[in-house]
Amino acid sequence: MHNADQLDAQLSSPAMHLLTADPRRYALFLDVDGTLLDIALTPEMVVVPQGLVELLVRISNALDGAFAVLTGRQLTEIDALLAPAKFVGAGVHGAEMRTASGAQIARVASALPQSLIDDLIRDMQSLPGIIAEVKGPGLAVHYRLAPHLKAVLEAELRSLLAQYGNSLVICPGRKLFEILPAGHSKGTALETFSRLPVFHGRQPIMIGDDMGDVPALSVAQRLGGAGLRVGGEHFGHRDVELESPTQVIAWLESLASRLGV
Repeated sequence: MHNADQLDAQLSSPAMHLLTADPRRYALFLDVDGTLLDIALTPEMVVVPQGLVELLVRISNALDGAFAVLTGRQLTEIDALLAPAKFVGAGVHGAEMRTASGAQIARVASALPQSLIDDLIRDMQSLPGIIAEVKGPGLAVHYRLAPHLKAVLEAELRSLLAQYGNSLVICPGRKLFEILPAGHSKGTALETFSRLPVFHGRQPIMIGDDMGDVPALSVAQRLGGAGLRVGGEHFGHRDVELESPTQVIAWLESLASRLGV
């Protein structure tokens, strides 16, 4: 959507009307990179827009705390980006969880085998521009600086994981592959949160931009809520409800206004 009239129509979507009609009936779940924040060349280079944290805090309070971030990053990274807030959330695609604002982070998946980490870091040295990032129970391999190596990198990762059977999975993201413990996803995290007292009985609204968000988008719809897709490398303009993090923030600002916060 490219003009004010289209954005107004977007902000008047059924999901917006439902949220603002009776906030206690709904819960909001947000991805971070590519949804709230523009993608950068490296994870450390992302920029948090001025006023975003305050906006998220106001919305969380208006929803009586039924608000969470679902991210591929570790939650400690999100805490640093969104300081001083420490939101309810799931990190590393559901492999770690924080079930109350400001509470301790609990790891709910086993650490990756050290042998895999060692082999992967050794093999990545032969692929210039590839960045391997160990993330607690997960591992991200970025190829944004070397997009021509995508196919070679994926083949190498699948070869390495073959010896670990079905215990690990590869999740594609924006110019990266993530190695994760099987059985954990943003979808399993959203289901877990939906059973907590503050979320229980509310209809979930999930906003995300890439393949790692698909499980949570699907679970939100299955539980009677909505999944809003953000445009980027995985969702084309014809398939999205919001085209960019800028429009996501506009959506959130409109929501805060309609909630009176």
